[in-house]
Amino acid sequence: MKSAQGSKPQWGSSYRLVAAEKWKVKSTAMGAAVTQALIDYASPQSGMKVLDLASGTGEPAIGLASRVGSDGQVTALDLSAELLLIAEERARQRGLDNFSICQADAQSLPFPDQSFDLVTCRFGVMFFADCNKALREVHRVLRSGGRACFVAWGPFDQPYWSNTMGMVLKHVGAPAIPPGDLDPFKFAQPGSLSDVLRRAGYAHIEENTETLPWIWPGSEDEVWEYQKSIAVPFRPLLDRIPPEEWDTVNRKVHAALSRYAEAGSVKFGAVVVLASGVRL
Repeated sequence: MKSAQGSKPQWGSSYRLVAAEKWKVKSTAMGAAVTQALIDYASPQSGMKVLDLASGTGEPAIGLASRVGSDGQVTALDLSAELLLIAEERARQRGLDNFSICQADAQSLPFPDQSFDLVTCRFGVMFFADCNKALREVHRVLRSGGRACFVAWGPFDQPYWSNTMGMVLKHVGAPAIPPGDLDPFKFAQPGSLSDVLRRAGYAHIEENTETLPWIWPGSEDEVWEYQKSIAVPFRPLLDRIPPEEWDTVNRKVHAALSRYAEAGSVKFGAVVVLASGVRL
């Protein structure tokens, strides 16, 4: 595994790593429809060389590796070496010999020009510190005719967020995301991700918004515990809750989520943005 100068602490902090390991099966199941939508959208072909950015514990890199076959190769890249080790073990358990990991920053990709046929990124493009720089790096490592495909969150005002962090927001007051902080909803406005891709030099840009299944295979309390543990951008919001008020907040969230509980699962819909561009 190649190394970078180190994982940014907010993504590799111990509480998030523990949660990633604890909930890896259920979180993969919850995001399965979005992961599959991105894979289908990217349309990987046998023999392709693919780079998956912000891969975390391995989605969609593992699914992509299954699609490109033994003649293809998928590299899962992330800032967190610890999360990548989980991805590597998951790929090993599936017998994927065409899967490798790389700890690095998307703004400084450790690959030669025109190294990949396809680049993907699931829920990561919103968090690039310098998005234009990162997308230009992606453009650099794409081969001529290669495509970069992204999925980003739609608006905050959708069931998964408004009935969890939205309840916290009502309790403690605005803002949900302080100005200048990491913003999961950076590209919720239609056309905003396309604009960034255009400025970074991509052609044949596409963008659409879809609502996909987003189903937690467990209880309301579980999905709330999971979200509190892994939602790095919302740490400042959660830290504003006084210890003596957590019971009240948890009850409010549980009551809100109970409206989506059905047959042992919590069934949301995820509003996401799918966008892509091509290097000519």
